[in-house]
Amino acid sequence: MYQNFECKFHGRIFLRIFLTAIFICAIFTENGYAATRFPTEEISQNFADFHREDLNLYAKSAVLTDADTGRILYGKDAGTPMANASTTKIMTCLLAIESGKIQDTVTFSEHACSMPKVRLGCPTGTQFVLEDLLYSLMLESHNDTAAAIAEHVAGSVEAFADLMNERAAEFGCQNTHFVTPNGLDRSDKKGEHQTTAYDLSLIMAACIQNDKFLEITETASKTISSIDGTFQAALNNHNALLSMLDGVISGKTGFTAKAGYCYVGAYRQNDRTYTFALLACGWPNHKNYKWEDSKALISYGNDHYENRTILKEEEHQTIDLNRTMVKTFGKNHYYFTNTLSVTKEACAFQILVSENDEITMNPQGQKELSFPVTEGDVVATEEILWNGLPVQTRRILADETLFASDYPWCLWEILLKWKF
Repeated sequence: MYQNFECKFHGRIFLRIFLTAIFICAIFTENGYAATRFPTEEISQNFADFHREDLNLYAKSAVLTDADTGRILYGKDAGTPMANASTTKIMTCLLAIESGKIQDTVTFSEHACSMPKVRLGCPTGTQFVLEDLLYSLMLESHNDTAAAIAEHVAGSVEAFADLMNERAAEFGCQNTHFVTPNGLDRSDKKGEHQTTAYDLSLIMAACIQNDKFLEITETASKTISSIDGTFQAALNNHNALLSMLDGVISGKTGFTAKAGYCYVGAYRQNDRTYTFALLACGWPNHKNYKWEDSKALISYGNDHYENRTILKEEEHQTIDLNRTMVKTFGKNHYYFTNTLSVTKEACAFQILVSENDEITMNPQGQKELSFPVTEGDVVATEEILWNGLPVQTRRILADETLFASDYPWCLWEILLKWKF
C-alpha cells in the first residue's frame, strides 16, 4: 500500500580518494527521495438538501451538525446566506468573554441607548459590570446592551463587527458577514448582515466550548443592577427549549421582519453533541414553529445516528523506497536496496454514524522526503474517511534513521564492502 515512494537518483559525482597510496575513483549516482504527495482535503459540504428524508420543516433553512466534527447530519438549504436576527448575539457574547474584560465597567453611550427595541432601556451614561450585561444580552436579547458591549470591547460597533467577521472565519464560516452586534438588519460596503444555518451552527459549536458562555445561556433568570444602584432589571431566559427538552444546553432566539423567527441551539446527551440552526422559521403568529423544528432535528439525529468507536491498533511495516543505488568500482557493481521500517500510530476516536455511512481508510503520501530521515519523523499519513470525507488522520512514523547518500556515506559503504 505504501510502496509509492519514488526515489530518484541522478547527477554525476566523481570521488577521488587516496588510501594507503592507492588512488581510487568511484562514481556514485545520488539525489533526494521523492515520496508521492497526496493533497489533504478539508471537510467540504454539499449544501443542497443533505438529508435522507423530508422532515417537513417550517424553516426555509435548517441544519443539524455533529458539534465535534462540524459534519452535517441533516440539512435544508444549509448554505444559503440569510438574515439571522438576534442569533448574532452568540458571537457578541463569546467575543466579550474572550476579551478578558468581563469585570470592566461599561458605560452606555448615546448611540447604544438609541437602539430599537428590545432594549434594556437605561439612560445614557449608566454604568454596568460587563459580566452582568452578558445576561441582559443573552436572556432578554437587549439591542442597546449589544451596542454598549461592542463599543467597550472594540471602541466602536464597526470595529467590533470586524472582530466578529475575523472570528467567524477562524471557525470555518465561509458565507457569513456581520455588520451589527445585535443582528439588526443593516448593510455596509461589503454587503448585508447575514449568515447561513451551517455557519451559525459552527459558531455555536465554538461557543459551547466556553464554560462561561454555557453558564450564562443556561441561566433561567437573573436580576442585574447598575454600579450606582439606580437602575435594576429583572431578566428571564426566552430560550424555552431549555425546559421543553432534556439535553438542550444552550440556545438563542431571534426575530426581525426580514429574518423571521430564527433559532440556534445546542444539545448534548448520550455522548453526542449537536448544534442546530433554523433561519426564516415562520413569521407572526408562528413563533412556536422554531420549537417544533428543533425537536424534529434532534429526534432525527437520535433516531438515525449512533456513536461508533473506531479503533486502530499500532502497526509495524516496512516501506520499500524503490531506490537502487549503483556503485561502480572498476568492473564491480554494488546494489543497495533501501527500505524503511515504519509504525502506523494507534488511533481511537468516536464518531456519529448512521447505518448507511461508510468508514474507509485512505493512504496519503507525505511531502518529499529530505534526508537524513530521523527515527520518529512523519513519513506519511493515513486518512480515515466518513463517506469519503476526512475525519481523522493517522500518522506513519519512521522507526529508524536513514542517512543521505553523500560522499562520506558512499565512501563508508565502499570501505565496508571492501573490508579495508
